[in-house]
Parts: sequence; structure tokens; C-alpha cells
Amino acid sequence: MESILSTIDSFIWGPPLLILLSGTGLYLTLRLGFIQFRQLPRAFVYMFKRETGNGQVGDVSAFAALCTALSATIGTGNIVGVATAIKAGGPGAMFWMWLVALLGMATKYAEGLLAVKYRVRDKNGFIAGGPMYYIERGLGIKWLAKLFAVFGVLVAFFGIGTFPQINAITHAMHDSFNVPIEITVTVMTVLVAMIILGGVKRIASVSSLVVPFMAVLYVLTSVIILILNADKVPAALGLIIHSAFNPEAALGGALGLTVMKAIQMGVARGIFSNESGLGSAPIAAAAAQTKEPVRQGLISMTGTFLDTIIVCSMTGLVLVITGAWQGPAEGAAATNAAFSTGLGTNIGATIVTLGLLFFAFTTILGWCYYGERCFVYLFDIRGIKLYRFCFILLVATGAFIKLDTIWVLADIVNGLMAFPNLIALIGLRKVIVQETKDYFHRLHNGKLDTDESHA
Repeated sequence: MESILSTIDSFIWGPPLLILLSGTGLYLTLRLGFIQFRQLPRAFVYMFKRETGNGQVGDVSAFAALCTALSATIGTGNIVGVATAIKAGGPGAMFWMWLVALLGMATKYAEGLLAVKYRVRDKNGFIAGGPMYYIERGLGIKWLAKLFAVFGVLVAFFGIGTFPQINAITHAMHDSFNVPIEITVTVMTVLVAMIILGGVKRIASVSSLVVPFMAVLYVLTSVIILILNADKVPAALGLIIHSAFNPEAALGGALGLTVMKAIQMGVARGIFSNESGLGSAPIAAAAAQTKEPVRQGLISMTGTFLDTIIVCSMTGLVLVITGAWQGPAEGAAATNAAFSTGLGTNIGATIVTLGLLFFAFTTILGWCYYGERCFVYLFDIRGIKLYRFCFILLVATGAFIKLDTIWVLADIVNGLMAFPNLIALIGLRKVIVQETKDYFHRLHNGKLDTDESHA
């Protein structure tokens, strides 16, 4: 079974998808005039500045919508995913992770924009949006929209949403605090069940509290390690860049590393972490209280920046400067070893474990919501209890599946989900460009019905 899954994984994450992902991000970057660089400061202002004026529609604030999206993105990919990428593809994988993130910011911007533009209010009174809706209402291809929704449910069930997260939580708790896996699974399952039954508002409120706090603590710890090992940082950056293009010369031919392996691992784990191009974040973005698609698009793209350029970079640099990536430990254990070595105390491992616990837990919550929205699109509200029961059951079983199988399975369903979404972004490229031009024309001419007109 592992051999079959690995073959499928290599096929899906082969040149076609890598080219489609990077090509879409590169096209949008050029066509939108490097918007992710020029407008990043404005995007961060919008994150914390409530939109004024009349006509806002949505279930949660723009910041809460971003935190819901971040809750699903900042998770095991930032701690375990980075470690597995560098372990399998060498430090050069980090370079490709950075590149796909910078291009992915333009992709995430486009996703957030389209999510708000094509969202609807369903018969239950909730805002519904995401790739399903901009594929159907924008492209007019309903079967492709349904295909995306099917893949979205599969990712929630078997990909990012359950197995990698609960597996990482339970094993980290066991390794760091000697807590039996069965006890951690039981507690996590009960907590997940209690929160997801409260819907998006409860998920958003939990995420808005947990995600910023843990992200700041994790990044601060990483910065302290980098300061303590400042003399090693330039060499680590040099190794990352050099091994991205010539891994064998940089690291020794005995490792059998190739440039293609570094690219594949960097891109796959980068996408797993920041989800740019997958089409997941726009499902949360659609619920934001705003009437301006571009505004929410700008806020959405900060998610990729925070996730990969900030959090993943911290993990990657600590792994490289401490040499932990070359040790026998794998996954979360490798990151634990890196932080403990970097700080010279086991407190580092404790912080990583706590970060992993909260990051992975909120990712489970966020992906339950994503999968539920895809399920409702396919089957309406009927059977929603069955979806939640299945999700909770899968959370309870994920800890007992082999780690390698989990990551390969997650990569497969992630890749499948990306294809329909990227097709939609390419098909709706003119809409994205026109909406962007119109917004900034109105902004610069003081014609927005918000206080941004006067900023």
C-alpha cells in the first residue's frame, strides 16, 4: 500500500502540478504588478483596522476570518512539515519553500478576492463562499466546482484536517511528557467535538485567542535561538541557498539528494503549510465582514507571509544551524532536538510541543469547517451530523497510523484539491485584474465608501 501511495504521490506532485502552482503564482505576481510586495504594509494595516462605511456583509470580522484561515494553516506543517522537508530534500528545500510562498502570496490574494466577490448567503442565513462558488458562478463549470468540493472533504478527512495533526499531537505529548497516546486522543477528540458543534463563530473565537499567542511565543523562542547562535546564521543561509541548486556538492553525494527532490519537498511541504493554491483559505475569507473583495484579498495574503516566511523560516533556520536535521530524529522529534540544542535546555522542546499542540488543534478545527462547507455545497445541510461524526471518528484514529503513510496520503489529496482551484484562478484572471485596478483607482481618487479613501 505504501508503495502504491508513493507512486501516486510522485505522479500528482510531478512537473505538471509544480509548474501549475508556480506558474499561476508567477503570472499573478507579474500581472498584478508585484502586489504582494507593494501592498504588504497596507495589508497589515487592514488586518487590524475595521472597515467603515455601509454595506459590509459577513459572519465574522476580517481579522477573525484571517485567524480562522491561519488556524488551519499554522500547524504541523510549520513544525513537522519543515523538518520532514529538510530531512528528505536537504536544507535546499527551505529555499524552494520560500519561493513558493512569495509567489503564493499573489495566489492567496486572488483566492481571497474571488471568495468575497462570488460568495452567497445560503438558505440557513450563513455566508457561503470559496472555490466551489467562484468556479460555479464565475467560470460556470458546476461539475468542476463539485469535484473541488469532493476533494475538499477528502483533505478534511484524510489530509491536513485530521491524521497529521492528531498524530503529531499525541506523539509529541508522549515523547515530551510521557502522556499515554490513548489519553491524549480521548481528550483531543472530546474537545474537538465540543467546539465544532458551535460552528464558525465558535471556531473563529477560539482561533483568534490561541493562534496569535502561540505564534508569537514560538517565533520569539526561535529568534532567541538565532541570536544565541548568530555566528552560525550566515553559514546556514548560505547552505540553504547553495544546496537548493547543488545539494550533492553541498552535502555529499552519499546522501543521494537531487535538486528535483529538494524542489518537490520544498513545494509540497510549503503548500501543505501555507495552503496557497489549495483553495482552502478562501472558504474562511468568504465569511469576513467586508464589501470590498480586494481588501479581503490583501488581508488573506498576509496569511502566507506569516505562515511560511515567518514561522516556517524560524523552524528551518533552527534545524539547520543546530544540525538537528542530520540527526536520527524525525518529524516533531527533530524540531524538539533542534530547539533544545539551540537553547541548551529542554525548555526548547517543551515550547515546541506546546506550540505543536495548539497549532495542530486549531488546524483540526479550521479544517473541520472547510470540509463542512464543501460537504454542505455537495449535499446541502442534510447529513451534516454524519459528516461531523465521521470527522470526529477520524480524529480519534489518526494517532495509530504510520507517519510516512499519513504524509503521503495528505500530499495526494492536497494535490488533487489544488487542480480545480488553480484552473479557476487562471480562468478568472481578468476578473482578478479588473477588480484590483478598480479598487485602487477608487482608493487613490477618494471614492471608496470607507475611511481608507482618506488614508
